[in-house]
Formats: sequence, C-alpha cells, structure tokens
Amino acid sequence: MPAVPRDGTATGELSLVEVFARADELSTVEADTPGETVALVEYLLALCFAAGAHPESDDDWRAWIIEGRKLAPVAAWLGEQPDEDWDLFHPERPLGQNSLLRKDLARRGAGPAQLILEQAGDYSLHFDHHHLERPEPIPAARAFRAMLTQHVYGLYGRARLSGDELGPRVTNLATARLQDRIRVVALGETLGETLRLNLYPPEGPVGSFNRSWTGAEIERRGFQSKPPPREVTGPADLHSYLGRSILMRPVPGADGGPVAVDRVLIGAGELLALDPGKHLQDAVFAEQSNGQTRPLWPSVTRSLWHEAHALYSAVRDAEAGLYGRLRLLTERTRREGRAPYRLRAIGLVSDKTLAVAWTDGSYPYAPGLEDELCEASRGGSDIAEYLASGLKNASHVARDVTYPNQKPSDKAAQLARFDARTEFWPAARDPFYVLLDDVIIGALVEEALPTYASVLLVLAREYLRRRLDSLPRNSRGNRARALAEQSFEKHLTRAKAPAELRRVSADAP
Repeated sequence: MPAVPRDGTATGELSLVEVFARADELSTVEADTPGETVALVEYLLALCFAAGAHPESDDDWRAWIIEGRKLAPVAAWLGEQPDEDWDLFHPERPLGQNSLLRKDLARRGAGPAQLILEQAGDYSLHFDHHHLERPEPIPAARAFRAMLTQHVYGLYGRARLSGDELGPRVTNLATARLQDRIRVVALGETLGETLRLNLYPPEGPVGSFNRSWTGAEIERRGFQSKPPPREVTGPADLHSYLGRSILMRPVPGADGGPVAVDRVLIGAGELLALDPGKHLQDAVFAEQSNGQTRPLWPSVTRSLWHEAHALYSAVRDAEAGLYGRLRLLTERTRREGRAPYRLRAIGLVSDKTLAVAWTDGSYPYAPGLEDELCEASRGGSDIAEYLASGLKNASHVARDVTYPNQKPSDKAAQLARFDARTEFWPAARDPFYVLLDDVIIGALVEEALPTYASVLLVLAREYLRRRLDSLPRNSRGNRARALAEQSFEKHLTRAKAPAELRRVSADAP
C-alpha cells in the first residue's frame, strides 16, 4: 500500500503491518483517485475493527483522539494472522475475491482495464470489447487497490460473463454501497489520527472481516435468483464488504519484477441492508426537490462546494454519528498550534452505467466554530448563487437583443455564447475556500463575507465583459452589451440580493 511520510520523503509500497506500525509517521495513503483513497481508508478501518482497536463509547473516542492512541495493536494482530488468509492469489480463498468464478475466468475474463473503474466504461462499452481486451498486465498492488474501489463504488449494469456456472443473477451488477452518495472522511495531521477520527463505537459485535467470498463465517448470496439484502454483522463487515464478485489472474512481472494481473472477471456481489443511523455515520442528509431527504449525492451540474453549508449544518446540528462526536472536541482539548481538521467529501458522478468524474472537496473544521462555519458557508453559497443568476439573466438579455428571430433549435447555442457562468463557477471555488480558511483563523463572518463578495463581484463582471466582447461594434451589438450589463447591475440592487452584495456593488460600481 503506497503511503506518504509526514516529512514528505518518498516511500514505496508498504505492507499492511508497516502501515499500522508507522501510522503516526505517515500523513496519508497515496492513491490514484479520490475514490481509491476512500476505498483504502474503508479497508484500514475494517482492519481496525477486526483487530479490536476501536473506541468503546463516545467518551472513549474522545480519549482516543486527545491521547493519540497508537494503532500498533492492529499491526501486531495482522502479524499473527496466517499468511494464506491474506494471499491475493490463493487458489481457494483469494483475498477480497470470489474463487467460484475460476471456471469462467480463462474463457470469459477480460484485460485488467475492466477492473479500473474509470477505464471500464459500462463493462461492455464497445461492441467488440477491444478496450477491455488490452493485454497489458498491471501490477498486483494496483490491481488490489482497484478491486477495493470496485467493491465500494462499482456502478450498476451488466457483467461480461454468462450465468451458466453460477446462475443468471451473477451478471446483474448492483450499485455499490458508496456509489450514489457523498462519503465524508475526517482528516487529521497523520494517517493514524485520520483513522482514529473515523473509527466509532460499535453498536454490538464488530462482525466478520471479509477476507474472501468463500471460507468465511458469513453465508454468501447465491446467483440463481435475486436475494434480499443481508444484515450487516458489524463494522468490520460493513467496511470490508464485497460489493463485487471479482477474480484476478496472476502472471510473473516483467523482467522479474513484482507479480502482475493480466485477466479479470467481475460479477455481482453482496447486497447489504443498511441502517442509516448505524451504517451511514458520515452521511450528510439533504432535501430533494420532492421534499424527501437523502444522503447528499454527487451531481453532474452542481459542484460539491455549493453544498458545503449542508456539511457544516450537519456538524452543527447532528446529535450522533461522526459530526456529533466531532463536537466533543472543543478548542480546549486541542494542542495549541494545531492545524484544523479537514472534512474531505468525495463522490462519483456517473451517467447511468458510466463513470464520469470524481467530485472532491476538502473543508476546514475547528471544534467550537460550528456556527461560524455554517454561517460563512451558507452566506458564501448564497452570494455565489445570486451572482450566477444575474449572469444567467444577462445572457438571456444579450441573446434576445442579438437574435430577435430565434429558431427553437438554435436557442441553447445562442445562449451559451453569452453565459459567463461557465467561467464564473470554477473561478468562485478558490475564494470560497479562502473565506472558510479566514473564519478558521479568526476572521469575523460579518467582515469576511463582504470581502468574499467583492472578489466574486469582480470575477462576475469580468467574465460577463469577456462574453459580451464577442458582440459586433454596431448599434445592435452596442445595445445588447449595454442592456445585458444594465440587467446584471440592476440584479445586484434588488431587495432579495444578499446584503453583502448590495453593499459592495454600491461601493465599487
């Protein structure tokens, strides 16, 4: 497992034993994608629970954080385990895999690209599957990390295998546990502190660690018919669950290097019955357009930072779970000079069965500043949203004047010509993070918001001007430019405009 030491020096792959033995010397685990980072943290948490290294109560959790309890007992526990139980290519109990797929692997397996979520398409993207048949092996360590990512983020769809051997339902890939929601991980200064922050008191047994599909205490589903979701046996089970049936074929590494993987087969995996209170400890619940609530979800059209206020509201208001525990860490309990914690929110944006992009945000959090961060993030989001709506209105005005006889089929492209939101939204992200960081270091929200508003107003005006510069220098073009700019400026003075915007727009015309 690749990890990053706190001093920034390079390090190679570390064994799981080494990761836990050195957890407070490492700043983080290193991964190729945000989702892979989450998958690795999930796996490490499962190992902590399986080894019995976890707090027993919320007060005990607080003591774990304040005292910085070591995770060496997990390293010791792993060192006592039989090697064969952790063999990625064991003939009967391959780590994290389903050996029952072995009969189909040789004839129906694909190249290792199928294992990598961002490359796999919909697992049968092209008619001839040539992108999945690429023969280049990948290192076993990378394949292992990609497998963990598939388990927790795999998309629904059809698997590339027949149901002849195991049953027809092996081809029906269900949505994995974290695929349709934002996962929030609390980050500390070290990997050890990150794991301690995200551990929690089990409500009952820790459950079984899922080493392999076969030879486990858990009775696995069959594939003749769709089974009901099974009950979670505990947090060790939850964080190591096998969301896919996967089998990988090893080959010798090039030039005598480490073992590699050249063929992969993927089928349906576990279905879990999740209890929101017990199994979604980090979830941020947000309201949908139909009035119902659900865990905050990744969106194609809306950047994650727009929803930061929902995250900070959860930190402020939650009575239990991760955010309820975080409030136990008041400023008085933290060592002076400490950097704030960060809440890293990660989700997979998908278009039906295709992975599109990872959405990833990192938000500062200092215990005792819940109200201030909630107010700042809500106000910052409102200001950005209001400026964006003004840019949208201005683009409509410019289009309608420039194209008085519009064809319905041309409207979208004509509007896009003048819509400055495309540039505004990405540019607004960094000032928003600066706003939060300013609050963390002691700025008053009522002083920080006007400064933030003035920065965003300059950006909005500049991007609108650039869009309108494409207009010809004739009477119609000049009229469209003038009316679009007037529309935007008038938008800033309306009663429903955020007070900070009204103030800075009057000060800086």
